[in-house]
Amino acid sequence: MTLQKILVTGGAGFIGSNFVHNWLNRYPDNLIVVLDLLTYAGNLKNLEGLETNPNFQFVKGDICNYDLVYDLLQQFDIDCIVHFAAESHVDRSITGPDAFITTNIIGTHTLLKAARKRWIEDKKGIEHRFHHISTDEVYGSLGPDEPGFSEKTPYSPNSPYSASKASSDHLVRAYHHTYGLDVTTTNCSNNYGPYQFPEKLIPLMTLNCLRGKLLPVYGDGLNIRDWLHVKDHCQGIELVIRKGVPGQTYNIGCQCEKTNMEIVNAICSTIDKLFVKNPELAHSYPDCPAGKGSSCKELITFVTDRPGHDRRYGINCARIEKELGFKCSHNLSSGIEETVLWYIKNETWWKPLC
Repeated sequence: MTLQKILVTGGAGFIGSNFVHNWLNRYPDNLIVVLDLLTYAGNLKNLEGLETNPNFQFVKGDICNYDLVYDLLQQFDIDCIVHFAAESHVDRSITGPDAFITTNIIGTHTLLKAARKRWIEDKKGIEHRFHHISTDEVYGSLGPDEPGFSEKTPYSPNSPYSASKASSDHLVRAYHHTYGLDVTTTNCSNNYGPYQFPEKLIPLMTLNCLRGKLLPVYGDGLNIRDWLHVKDHCQGIELVIRKGVPGQTYNIGCQCEKTNMEIVNAICSTIDKLFVKNPELAHSYPDCPAGKGSSCKELITFVTDRPGHDRRYGINCARIEKELGFKCSHNLSSGIEETVLWYIKNETWWKPLC
């Protein structure tokens, strides 16, 4: 598809901002309009360097505001929406589910209504695409020997977060089949990389190591997740936007299943090695055990498991690999080291958030 004017919702968040940087690097002549409410996880610092780009616009606003969304589609003659905006932290959904229902369900429906009005009714079916980013969590939990989630796996969400995302997925599908809206959906595995908010597992454990704080591990630490570097995720999204079949869903993952303990141990080992290699880090992070001749692993502590904690996620991404040529370029070991180094070098980014 030759889409060139893109509205990115949640584009100041973790995955959204990485997508914006990646897209403008690859397609510098395209227009990117970011719509973000700048709640706790949205951060304008994620978009630094784009302020002077004439093909970049930032708008602070709510995806639940129909008039605003429609006006943006009209003002900038948008032909593609890439919908990242979502409440996404499972713990927050357990303690405060209302925001997840509002943003993930009502917000998605508002975007779909505005897109239908602009692209189907007003413009009479111009080339367009509504791309919706979802999660593997909508599929529920896998047993230890079950095959990974495929696009045909029945939905079985187990938290208010995953239930709200499942609802939004169904709305997107319905707008394609009922109204003819050109939509695609991707369901991804756990992302990691630069600009991720510190409440998520990899940045949380990294920053706690650096500050000498305990590393809280839920339950027995053997819950399994499939890990995907955010840059690989953005590549997959681009492929689906450009080449994906309207109305279809594509799973994006790297077939990299690890227990939470394996991830935490990998982060600790990485930081331990970096401090040996770069002794000056001990001056910057004096509370880190690695700077005192110890290991960050001494900070690991097990805490009460959270309610409804899914045991295992795993992605079967054969479809996107076979049909669209997707291939991950990051392995977990180098990806974690690259991510840890990013947080070490960007203390001014994360310190105000902690």
